[in-house]
Amino acid sequence: MIRAGIVGGTGYTGVELLRLLALHPEVEVKVITSRSEAGRPVAELFPNLRGRLDLAFSEPDIGVLSECDVVFFATPNGTAMRMVPELVAAGVKVIDLAADFRLRDAEEWAAWYGEPHACPDLLEEAVYGLPERSRAEIRAARVVANPGCYPTAVTLGLLPLVEQRVIALDGIVADCKSGVSGAGRGAKVGSLLAEVSESFKAYGVPGHRHLPEIRQTLSLTAGEPVGLTFVPHLTPMIRGIHATLYARLAADVDLQHLYEERYVDEPFVDVLPAGSHPETRTVRATNTCRIAVHRPQGGDTVVILSVIDNLVKGAAGQAVQNLNILFGFDETAGLDAIAPLP
Repeated sequence: MIRAGIVGGTGYTGVELLRLLALHPEVEVKVITSRSEAGRPVAELFPNLRGRLDLAFSEPDIGVLSECDVVFFATPNGTAMRMVPELVAAGVKVIDLAADFRLRDAEEWAAWYGEPHACPDLLEEAVYGLPERSRAEIRAARVVANPGCYPTAVTLGLLPLVEQRVIALDGIVADCKSGVSGAGRGAKVGSLLAEVSESFKAYGVPGHRHLPEIRQTLSLTAGEPVGLTFVPHLTPMIRGIHATLYARLAADVDLQHLYEERYVDEPFVDVLPAGSHPETRTVRATNTCRIAVHRPQGGDTVVILSVIDNLVKGAAGQAVQNLNILFGFDETAGLDAIAPLP
């Protein structure tokens, strides 16, 4: 049994992480921090955890956190990088669900996140935690940068094509839709029911912070720069991401076979039969990414449909998957849920 700590557990990602860890057979949550809720029982804020987790929120304390085997950060961007060096020095494994360690270049990180990076040496060392691409590196990591939700759906959708170099690496388009929970639990006018219900809009078109993250992973995979247009949209649902991806084929290939072979041994990627159209509801509350690949009218454009739950495979579930890899557990431990329908 390993001891886990969570820093910043009052948001949607934090409660989802608690929900998964409360049922994990190899993990005991020892501490969960929140400056604003210190002293309050976790089950009082999140009644779904009543009877499952007998903990209260506490102030962040490096000494207490250093007694854990692993610490998750479910904090706003810019928080983890100020605490992680001390934890790593104490021998604690760190999984950051925010963006502090996702970009390798400190100057690029500063350009997108508006402040200098606090520990660029660890930025270079951190492993980008997409298990389907970097499993071996994750096993040996001290710091795991848990991927963002859009980058997970997009990268898993494009990875087989980029790895095999069967598409043109310029002109790739990622047209993505997310549920409102992706905006976080904080009160914002744009997230009110009356603002999002019966409406649909794009945002972040000039540049979204997930763009450099996706581009970095695809470019490292290809061994050269990848040209990507990424447009996110807000949809009137709570959970889910649907990524519709477009690329131009550079080789004649059996796309269905390519995807099935690439992901045949991946426990959390489900390649659907030819002609399928995945739905976000089929991955709700699960760590699964469902993918379908199309070649409309037999032309030179490939269309990939990729769906995930933004709070699970796009955040907390993938973090638990990374934990399982780090500590040598069965990769599916704590993650074998089936999506509820309807």
